[in-house]
Amino acid sequence: MKVLIINGPNLNLLGTRQPEIYGHKSLRDIALDLADEFGPDLVAEWWQSNSEGAIIDKLHEAGFDHSYAGIVLNAGAYTHTSLAIADAIAAIELPVVEVHLSNVAAREPIRRTSLIAPVCAGSIAGFGAKVYSLAVRALAL
Repeated sequence: MKVLIINGPNLNLLGTRQPEIYGHKSLRDIALDLADEFGPDLVAEWWQSNSEGAIIDKLHEAGFDHSYAGIVLNAGAYTHTSLAIADAIAAIELPVVEVHLSNVAAREPIRRTSLIAPVCAGSIAGFGAKVYSLAVRALAL
């Protein structure tokens, strides 16, 4: 199975950025854990950008490529602010699973609203780095 994993703003700082909220693993660590867990059965393409427009472009680029089973998206703070990313998800054909390392429903009020959740196949939050594995499993269903 092939999946695209898109990570949004500030996720390039995982492992050092507020580890009490986001954990001590970097994106590279999480990618290695996922590769260990799924082995050769999974081809995971990891991509990260701090730019809203670049994330939209990547969704457009991959969103009609049916060689992917789907897209795992950690949109970071854009989850709560970007109608443009929500529109991009709604416009593409591939299923998108929204993920968040922290339990956004238990955080600040602004983080309790997801503009992208209504157009995603599902949302997984609060399980730390395991959200990526859970999302891949969901796409395999």
